[in-house]
Amino acid sequence: MTKYNKIVLASLVLALATSGLAAEAGAAGGSDDAYRGLRAIGAGLALGLGAVGTGIAQARIGSSLVGAVAEDPSKAGSLLLYFLIPETLVIFGFLALFILA
Repeated sequence: MTKYNKIVLASLVLALATSGLAAEAGAAGGSDDAYRGLRAIGAGLALGLGAVGTGIAQARIGSSLVGAVAEDPSKAGSLLLYFLIPETLVIFGFLALFILA
């Protein structure tokens, strides 16, 4: 990740956090509506970042898997398991989405 990408990501996170906190200040004290926006942002980030992480991991694992299977095709079944393990990140993202929603 380049320095420019880190700066853009940090500014995006800070912008989302400040907009959620600004909405909270104007809401009534005991209302649950003050946190509705923050929960929606959190649920979206949980699912979205989990899916992006899974995509990056599976891209790298997939290219290695193709090379290993090209050398020894008998290992294809056992190596496929390593390709599917990162998919649990998306499942955890869905779980967080339903907990927060």
